[in-house]
Formats: sequence, structure tokens, C-alpha cells
Amino acid sequence: MSKKQTYLNIKKLKEQIEYHNRKYYIDTQPEISDHEYDLLMEELIHLEHKFPDLITPDSPSQRVGGSPLKEFKTVTHRTPMLSIANTYSEDEIREFDARIKRNLTGKNVDYVVELKIDGVAVNLIYENGIFAVGTSRGDGTHGDDITGNLRTIKTIPLRLQISDSIPSVLEVRGEVYMTKDVFSQINKERENKEELLFANPRNAAAGSMKLLDPKTVAQRYLNIFVYEIGYMEGPTCNNHVEALKLLDMYGFRTNPNIRYCKDISEVIEYCNSWQSRREELEYETDGMVIKINSMAQRHKLGATGKSPRWLIAYKFPAKQATTILENIVVQVGRTGILTPVAELKPTALAGTMVSRATLHNQDEIIRKDIRILDKVIIEKGGDVIPKIVSVIKEARTGKEKKFRMPHKCPVCSEDVKKVDGEVAYRCENLRCPAQLERRIQHFASRRAMDIESLGPAIIAQLVEKKLVKDYADLYSLKFDNLIKLERMGDILANKIIRNIAESRNRSLSRLIFALGIPHVGVLSAEILAKNFSSIDQLKKAGQEELEAIGEVGEIMASSITHFFKREDTKEIIDKLEKKLAISKAEPLSDKVFAGKNFVLTGTLTKYKRHQASEIIKRLGGSIRESVSKKTDFLLAGASPGSKYNKAKKLGITILTEQEFLTLIPKRN
Repeated sequence: MSKKQTYLNIKKLKEQIEYHNRKYYIDTQPEISDHEYDLLMEELIHLEHKFPDLITPDSPSQRVGGSPLKEFKTVTHRTPMLSIANTYSEDEIREFDARIKRNLTGKNVDYVVELKIDGVAVNLIYENGIFAVGTSRGDGTHGDDITGNLRTIKTIPLRLQISDSIPSVLEVRGEVYMTKDVFSQINKERENKEELLFANPRNAAAGSMKLLDPKTVAQRYLNIFVYEIGYMEGPTCNNHVEALKLLDMYGFRTNPNIRYCKDISEVIEYCNSWQSRREELEYETDGMVIKINSMAQRHKLGATGKSPRWLIAYKFPAKQATTILENIVVQVGRTGILTPVAELKPTALAGTMVSRATLHNQDEIIRKDIRILDKVIIEKGGDVIPKIVSVIKEARTGKEKKFRMPHKCPVCSEDVKKVDGEVAYRCENLRCPAQLERRIQHFASRRAMDIESLGPAIIAQLVEKKLVKDYADLYSLKFDNLIKLERMGDILANKIIRNIAESRNRSLSRLIFALGIPHVGVLSAEILAKNFSSIDQLKKAGQEELEAIGEVGEIMASSITHFFKREDTKEIIDKLEKKLAISKAEPLSDKVFAGKNFVLTGTLTKYKRHQASEIIKRLGGSIRESVSKKTDFLLAGASPGSKYNKAKKLGITILTEQEFLTLIPKRN
């Protein structure tokens, strides 16, 4: 197939895919099956791999493209993204109307009322109809360039639909949000991993927009409603109703629950109608936004330093209920943190029955003076997660009991310790049954020892059958141990044994992270590995020696020294050091890539990309995300992307995977 024919085929495929994206995500009227859609996408990706120079920013294949960023660039908004003033009652809405009419003497005023989506405001910039840049609101004048993250949202068109009036520049304001169902699913996954839960869908959406890896953002299944034109060169609109119709014509997703109101009485009626109906929505809304329809009147009214004078938000009252706190129980997490949980008399709140609420920690309980058998007011934080707002102290009878954290772990009965500088209480027994499964899952995870196929279900059986009592025991497992587990065949058992054996040669930084030392994450582990040549050196390091490392603070240093002083830690580390080949750092003579900058592209066969990156860093090299004149080598696997062409143009040395392997000392 000629390049010209490929170009035409790619163009046709992009148009088909974007058409079906709109039918599925915006019109909710799909015309083809998921399988048929996947085939179109696979064909597009195949053709683009053959001719990488035909890949364009508006291609559907680029929605989850790109490598993680090191930081966001700052973008200045053409027109400020101001905040919205709030009202909380009908009287305040009428006062807003009266104030408008005083400033527009003798003019009739009509309004448009929209649901106030509880999400994150963003600005989408289109140049000649192509999505060019997407930014966060930031401080209202400057925002972060989050284009890569926004491209992953399938309801954002990468190209405006064909029209006679495509503006040369268009800035569209919208609200990125997460649905209730997606939020619940993500929090369940985070709870299983013992990660901090998101407080509400808005918190989850905001956190997602701050991530530097678009591939992770894509897994959050975010959505968007656009609600305003911020700036436009080309066609003009006389009023907001016209602007919304234009946005719809361009292919944007506008909220279907928008009402034109001829006067303020209709506005109030519509606002009140949603106060009880908002539970019907798949997303969270905390009020209504009331906007003047006329663009000329908006221009005349202008704005204060903080917010436009031509719109206002009406905030719904918080959803609360009263119930009895029947008991406080303690849960033990993967890292041993004890979390108090309130058991409530089941009570209806915001459409669900609430029977439990987190109390966070002992300090929070003391601050609010919460006692067992108290009558309490509960509220859904962000209308989702139940929390105790306050205690009705006047209702106390004298039977209420103060709560104190237990001195012994409720699961393993070992001592509980409150670490200096923390509000948390911990069970530090590495073999505590409540922690063991999660600790082993963490140890085997991709960013730790990367033991493939050793999933939660298999780990649960290993712990239940007492085949492993700590993560060091993984290296004593035999084929005969595994083959007796449920749903275990010869092929899988051999694969797990092989993967466990391969993990013996992981880097020192991976092992440090895998140990699960409180306050030591992936980056901290890499820093520690650069400063200590072995686990033996690290465990002998004192508080002052650790704090002398710039990136290690007092709390982390204290956590590390305390971890290695424990007898159970010493026992497990001794077992590990006998099993693993990681205890020594690489000698300087092996730093064959010292001072060299690498960029990776395409699919590797012997190693995963992150494994190859780790080898390069272990041998003194650095990984860069984009090709430049400072790049020394491009490691190119199968189906390389546009980086390959750029490297060729710049005359950069391109290594095949086989050539790369010949440069690596054998023990790496």
C-alpha cells in the first residue's frame, strides 16, 4: 500500500472512530459493537505504526499516548478564569436579580440556569479546529498545561466537527468530573491496596488532573461537560443559548439539564426542583449556576477582581442525618496502621443506608469529643463518604464511653506503638495476619520485586495454608507447594517459580521499596540505594547519617532506624540476604553508561520498558522522555514511534534490542 493510500485510509478511519466516539459517549446511541470499534482502532494503530510521520495530534490513537511528564508547564489564560460568588437562599437569589437590574437600568434580563457540576474547571484551546492545549484553572490567570491528561477523556473532541464557521482560535471552559460509580470502584481498589481514599468524586478528579502520567489518568475514566466559550476568533454569539448550540454543533458535550428562564421567579423554581432530584444524577452536583443570557449585558456588567458580576451560584444545603454511634472498632491495614471506625445505627442519608463511618485517628476523636453511644450528626463528605460532623452533647445520658486506642493489636495481640511525629498508631509485627497478605502483595508488586503471576488470590492461599509466614518465605517455595493450590496448573506453577527466581536479581532500590518501610516510597528507595551499597549498610545507618542525606527528613530517618531495630525485621532480613543476590551495589567499573542519556521507544521482547530503564540507570545512564540533541542513544524496539524518525534526523545512535544486550555486563 502506497503512503498516499495509507494517508487516505488513516483519514477515513479517524473520521469513523470520532463519529462512533460521539455516538457512544455524547449521544449515548452507539451504532456498532465494542468489538467492531476495537477493530477500527487496531487498524488505525497498525497503519500509524507503519508510517509514524502520519500520526497527528488529533488522532484517536493519541488519547492515551505520551510518556510521563516531569512537571507541568505554565500557561497564561487569554481571558481570566474567575471564581463564582455563592448564594444560599431564595432571598439572596432575588437580591442578585435586583442588583443586576439596578446596574442595567430599565433593561429586561433573562437567564440560563445550569447544574453546578462538582468537578474541576479546565480550559480547552483549539487552533483551526484542532485541540492544541488544555489547562487547569490554576490561580485564574495562569494554569498548568495538562493537555496529555485531557486527551484521555473521550468526550473531549480532538477535532471540531465540520462546520462553516470553525474559528481560528477557540477557548472552551468545562468541568472535568468523575461519576459516582467510577468513584466507588476506584476507592474500593485503593482500599484493597491500602492507599489513601479519595474524599469525594471532585477530589478524585482533581487528583487525576495533577498526575504526570496520562496512562494512569486514562484508567480513571473521567468525563466532561463544557459550559462556556472563554475566547473565540471568528463567529460571534449574541447570547448564551446561542453559544451552547454552537458548542454542541462543534461536537462538545453540554449538560442536557440546562434551562432558559425569562425571569428570576422561573430561576428559583428550577433551582428548587433540583434540590430533591439531584440523587437521580450519575454525578455529583452541589448547586446551580445562574447566568445572564445576553452577551452585551454581561460585557456591560463586567467583573470584580474575583468573580464576574453576571453570574452567581446557588449552593444546595449539605445532606445530614442524626443517628447513634453504637460502637467503635479498629481496623489494621497493610502497614500496620490502626484506624478507628464508627459503627452506626443504620440511617438513611442521601439515598443510601449508612451504618459505618471512618473516624480517621485518635486525635480526631478527642478533638470532636466523640464517645460510644453518643447521638451524632452525620454527613456525606462531598455527598459521598459518611463522616461524623458533630456530637449532640445535650442528648448525653451519662452512659456514653470514651474511646482509647488499644495497647495490643486486635488481630495478632502484639504491642501497638504510636510513633513520634505521627498521629497514627501501628502494629509493627511484620507477621501480623491482618498485614501479611498485603505486605506480600506489595513485595511482589511491579514497582517492587516485580514477581509476575503472583496475584492476590494465590498469595491469600499461600498465607492461609501457612506456606509463607513472611515475604522471605517466597524464596523457599517449590513447585510441589504451588501445584496443590486451587486453580493451579503445571504451566502457571512453573511460571511463578521462574518469576520468583528472576526477582532474586532485582536492584537494591526495588528491594528497599519492597520491604514496606513506613514513609519510604519508590523515589525515597532510589535515593537510599544511591547512598548505601547494601541492605546491610542501610540497616546499620543511624538517625544522623540518614538525615545527612538531603532528601531524607527526620520522620523518614526515624522510621528507617526503628524498622531495622525490630527483632522480627532482623530475622526476615537475614533470611532475605541469604536468598537474594542484591546485597551489594554495582562496582564503579560496571557503570558502562555513565553520563549517557537514553530514550526508549517501541516494544522490547527480553525486558519490559521499565526493566530496561532500571538496567540503564543501574549502569550509570539517565532516562529522558523526549529526543533532543543531548540524547546519546535511542533504544528502539518493535513498532517505534515518532521518536525514531527524530533520532534519525538528529544523527543520534539508534540501538536495536540485540545491540543493547551486547553492551550490558552479563550479571545485569
